Amino acid sequence: MDWTSLPWIRWLFNFAFFYPMVMACFWIVGGVYYYLRRERKKPRPDAPPALASAPFASILVPCFNEQDHVVETITALSAQIYPDFEIIAIDDGSSDRTPELLAALVADHPRLRVIHLSQNQGKANALRMGTLAATSDYLVCVDSDAVLDPHAVRWMVGQLVDGPRVGAVTGNPRIRNRTTLMGRMQIGEFSAIVGLIKRAQRTYGRLFTISGVICAFRRTALHDVGFWSDRMVTEDIDISWRLQLAGWDIRYEPNALCWILMPETIRGLWAQRLRWACGGVEVLLSHGRDVLAWKKRRMWGILLEYLLSLTWAYVMLTIIVLWLVGQFIQLPPAIHVESILPRWHGVVLAFVCMLQFATSLIIERRYEDKMARHFYWVIWYPIAFWMLGMLTAVVALPRTLLRRRQRAVWTSPDRGATA
Repeated sequence: MDWTSLPWIRWLFNFAFFYPMVMACFWIVGGVYYYLRRERKKPRPDAPPALASAPFASILVPCFNEQDHVVETITALSAQIYPDFEIIAIDDGSSDRTPELLAALVADHPRLRVIHLSQNQGKANALRMGTLAATSDYLVCVDSDAVLDPHAVRWMVGQLVDGPRVGAVTGNPRIRNRTTLMGRMQIGEFSAIVGLIKRAQRTYGRLFTISGVICAFRRTALHDVGFWSDRMVTEDIDISWRLQLAGWDIRYEPNALCWILMPETIRGLWAQRLRWACGGVEVLLSHGRDVLAWKKRRMWGILLEYLLSLTWAYVMLTIIVLWLVGQFIQLPPAIHVESILPRWHGVVLAFVCMLQFATSLIIERRYEDKMARHFYWVIWYPIAFWMLGMLTAVVALPRTLLRRRQRAVWTSPDRGATA
């Protein structure tokens, strides 16, 4: 066989180079457009305008083995600058001191109610139980290790009140553990990657997922789609797709700040990103065919973006494998990879990546002072996190295809260093 007659191989190499560059440019343009049209003239996060009517809101806090963080989370929620709200903490069969701490907190926080579940049934089930106990149509969901900005509830509920077809709102997570290189790189990730992607996706109308750590829902929208699924590894991605497929809108509210803890070990980060990758594959398998309908065409961009990212992961794996094989046997010239070290194309990608980070810094500086001090650390992001994303995507596809569907229960993740 004449391997040099296979032009598709060259297309694979070109795709591996052009895909991240084109997507970065797309996110930059979409993010800047969103900022100029919807964000630039909005008040700052700490100075929200008064709502014409501030409806009663329910804050749901699912908990599992969070004795180290739940007190801080509930205290921050009680300090919300919002007229009328309740806090419902759902202890999902914790085996540490979380139930005792929650029971003690009730005396000091009159807005707090606690639901104790006898067995670990997973976050989706805990959220359903909290929804049943809630008395409001506006539900703000916060992870039990997160610290909410005092005005976050007002910004989230404001988006729901603003549009009757708004089914969910996603907030703006910010990294609070910054003592290691991995933690500092994730600061850049959540601003330059996550934040910019959400802005770009909102520009063409649909979000791939809400941020499960800080989000808000309209109860009637949840009821319309059957609430959260306890069979999905990532309930936040699944509920995002089902809401949008049912015609509900999801908005991004960057003023709703939430300070979160992220893994700072290789093992913890791998477990987290593999779970996210498996969740994406699950949603693709469950809802991908539904998206193809003409009436769902506003979701096509999200579907195409995800399929291209999955394809890129396998193309990168192919290139690496070809390079490794080429170290031991002589391959045909058309598929021979001399080196995987960056050359001129690596310089171009690095420039586009830094341009993306710089763009996000300009946008994000209104939400966090001294963001520029973290600019140096994000230089290492493409090497570390692109490789991690590629590997988790490659592993997630066969793992999800072979996994037997069962209830997704809680596991205690790596929270990183907090000092």
